[in-house]
Amino acid sequence: MDTMGLQGINSPEGGKMVLIALGSNQSTGVGGPKETILKAIELVKEKGLVIRKLSQLYVTPAFPLGAGPEYVNAALEVSANLDPVHILGLLHEVEAELGRERSVRWGARTVDLDLLACGALICPDPETQGYWRMLALEEQMKRAPEQLILPHPRLQDRAFVLVPLADIAPDWVHPVLGASVGQMLDALPKEDKDSVRLAE
Repeated sequence: MDTMGLQGINSPEGGKMVLIALGSNQSTGVGGPKETILKAIELVKEKGLVIRKLSQLYVTPAFPLGAGPEYVNAALEVSANLDPVHILGLLHEVEAELGRERSVRWGARTVDLDLLACGALICPDPETQGYWRMLALEEQMKRAPEQLILPHPRLQDRAFVLVPLADIAPDWVHPVLGASVGQMLDALPKEDKDSVRLAE
């Protein structure tokens, strides 16, 4: 399937801007990670989210390094007249339909759909977002917030999120950090950016 051809799916009119990251490093009933990502995009559309833009597909090392096979990653911009918790629920439904089981934090997975941002919304508040954003890596690996945090507290640290995101929303500005996607990507170490390559 031509991934870039999916950019024209649905109409861009109406709804709030929503940014979503996708990743997969295991095969499912629809095929390998690449096929799984494309199927997830189709299911997102079926859930009623209007797809505005789709990044190219990228291959990235597992995170943390050595945690499993390489990932296929992508990013979506969608619009929806729904609250973020409802949107997150729809993304979890897509994960479940593709066999996602949440057992090991940051372990291998059939598919992962992360809600990155809803426009300039800060959720639940700047203090809580900041707490999870500044949490040490060791604690991040052990703990997960019990509520939705927006923007996603680690998006600014991850090349495998920012490289695809730069395809579709380079000028989106983080409402807490005041930096655009392009600026956050530029700030990452060169080796992190170089580890993200286009999927064949």
